[in-house]
Amino acid sequence: MNSNTFKLRPSLILILIFALGGVVLFRLFCLQINEGSKYRALASGQQNNVLDIEGKRGDVYFRGGEPLALTEKDPLVYVSPEEIEDKDSAAKKLAEILNMDKQEILQKMNKSGSFYQIIQRSVSKEVADKVKAAAIKGVSIDDKKEKRYYPGEKTASQVIGFINEDKKGQYGIEEYYNDQLAGKKAATMVDRNPWGFVFSSEDTSSLNGKSLTLTIDYNIQFMAEKFLAEGIEKYGASGGNIIVMDPNTGEIIAMAQNPGFDPNNYKNEKFEVLSNSSTQKIFEPGSIFKPITMSVGVNEKLVTPDSTFTDTGCVPYGKYNVCNYANKAWGTITMTEILRRSVNTGVMYVEKKIGHKKFLDYLDQFGLFDKTGVDLANEAATENKTLKKAYDDKVEVAFANTSFGQGIGITPLHMITAFSCLTNGGNLMKPYIVKEISSETSKEEIKPQVVRRVITEDTSNDLRKMLVQVVEGGFGHLAKVPGYWIGGKTGTSQVPYASLGINQAGYSSATWQTFMGFAPAYNPKFIALIKLDNPTATKTSEYSAVPIFHDLAKYIFDYWQIPPDYNVDEVNKEGALDKK
Repeated sequence: MNSNTFKLRPSLILILIFALGGVVLFRLFCLQINEGSKYRALASGQQNNVLDIEGKRGDVYFRGGEPLALTEKDPLVYVSPEEIEDKDSAAKKLAEILNMDKQEILQKMNKSGSFYQIIQRSVSKEVADKVKAAAIKGVSIDDKKEKRYYPGEKTASQVIGFINEDKKGQYGIEEYYNDQLAGKKAATMVDRNPWGFVFSSEDTSSLNGKSLTLTIDYNIQFMAEKFLAEGIEKYGASGGNIIVMDPNTGEIIAMAQNPGFDPNNYKNEKFEVLSNSSTQKIFEPGSIFKPITMSVGVNEKLVTPDSTFTDTGCVPYGKYNVCNYANKAWGTITMTEILRRSVNTGVMYVEKKIGHKKFLDYLDQFGLFDKTGVDLANEAATENKTLKKAYDDKVEVAFANTSFGQGIGITPLHMITAFSCLTNGGNLMKPYIVKEISSETSKEEIKPQVVRRVITEDTSNDLRKMLVQVVEGGFGHLAKVPGYWIGGKTGTSQVPYASLGINQAGYSSATWQTFMGFAPAYNPKFIALIKLDNPTATKTSEYSAVPIFHDLAKYIFDYWQIPPDYNVDEVNKEGALDKK
């Protein structure tokens, strides 16, 4: 080999190295200077991402502050297998805390190359605290997730409803107020680690939904549900409802239903249980409707409480005979005695004096052909087109039946709202269930709303006196609470086959047994509707719904510390009544 060639090789190698270095440096210059912004953006895009965030759903409270629906942390335990040093020891400690099988945990810890394996979801705060206190390297708590929680379980379940898996309210308050309760959504920049997990985020409190405070009193709601459940068992009913309302404002104090359900576990429940039958199910009220008919006659000055009527027991309408209960004839009686004895033919007489057209107009004024407007989802109402068609077709018997609450379909809420007019001075009030809507920066108080005046104050006063007689000496006698004047009306109506889901005209042998009561009668603080579905142990509400009202009324008197109207030992009740 030529010595000059040998000496030239190192020089060529050196030149080649410098040339390659120059190319690399030139490329780095291009990347950092000319295209640096582009690659910095790409790198940032891999570490910083836009994330959709959502505020917390608002809470729901009873009027006294007791929680009905809350949004709480839903922590889960997860492990990062690549970070765990002693997997056997870690799995043993974790198994003891979580009450899990150690091998099940080890199986997830042995996932090679994994940085995120969920071990257990929805752990309690106590368990989460124990996991944190154990300080096991590679074991962590993710408490960013949230869930809806109903601490009262079945209490007021049909009132509150629930939220579904898409976080949307279903039924009741959750559905009606979904837009106010739901947290707002927004987009924000977050940092991610090399494995794609978020490790920084913004405060979302400004996105939180609004909270609600209800008109419902927790203690009265609880006792209403208790008395209802006991009554259903005692009287062999298939279900029932209790509504308690302030007749002067329209505030709903309690709305109980049986059977109920647990909103925390709603998935296997039937529609009939999930829906609120106080607002969503039509029924025929029966004799608790009679005071409505009587009030129209009094308001139109067609009758007075002392006007008389001669009852023969039955009234013929073509091929139909419409009769009193057990076909009993009462002879010559007053309008007050018609309500006291619950005489069908008596209110038929009053309705005939009113006239069908005016009667229909009044029913419309009482709000019985429209929704009440209550702030609960999916309220039902019927225009009662069959009754209106009966007017056009001159079907007289239809109005005879309607006068005592048969053949007209309304909800229990319709009935108590209309009846409240008779007790509060004559105003139809809009029923409502949310008392206050609040956020961190605002508070809105819902005010009572008068829909319209239906009857005069004088008519209301007369009806109160007449209805006291129903309790003092009529079929409502078991509602009496010593020391208090109570007004009310019993009702027992047949259930149409259609209401039982049977495709057949006419009425079944099943009954709705009801009692509408209010107290103190001459200055009402509450009105309550008790409704039992087909009790089998009694034939009439006198011995089913009425005793339930008595127990509930006595509880409310004591709980609200309502002063007695009279001293049982010192005041002659009849004399006191005459002064009213």
